[in-house]
Amino acid sequence: MNLTEVSVSRTIPAPAEKVFDLWIDPNHPGGPWFGGHRVIVNPVVDGLFYLAANHAGRIWPHYGRFVQLDRPRLIEYTWMSEATKGSESVVALTLEPRGDQTEVTLRHSGLPDDDMGRQHKDGWTWILSCLEQALAAKRSATSSD
Repeated sequence: MNLTEVSVSRTIPAPAEKVFDLWIDPNHPGGPWFGGHRVIVNPVVDGLFYLAANHAGRIWPHYGRFVQLDRPRLIEYTWMSEATKGSESVVALTLEPRGDQTEVTLRHSGLPDDDMGRQHKDGWTWILSCLEQALAAKRSATSSD
C-alpha cells in the first residue's frame, strides 16, 4: 500500500499551554475529541483513546495511543480507523510560540495514498478552525470581563 502525509498549519490566538491543554481535553469545545458520539481519552504516554465520530450519516470509530506528550510543544499519537484501512498512522501536533499566539502544525503520516487518506487534510483543517474559534471566543470573553 502506498502511503502519504497531510499537513495543515494555523496561527491560534492563544499561548501554547492553552492550545495544548484544550487539545487533550475531551470536554472542551474546539478540541478534536469534543462532540464525538462516544469518547474515551487517557492523555498520558501509552494512554489509549477511542473516538466514535459521527460523519456523513454514520459512526466512524477511531483508535490509538499517545506516543509523546511534551507540554506545551508536542502531542503525538497513533491513529487507526476504517479510513486508514486499519493501519496505524501517526498524528503529530507541534506548537511554536509566536508572542501571545501559537503556530500550530499538524502532520498526519502513514495514511493510505487514496481518497479517504487524503480527505484527512479537510478533517484536520476543520478541527484547527474549531480550535482557533474556541480559543478566540475564550480570549474575547476574558478580555471583556
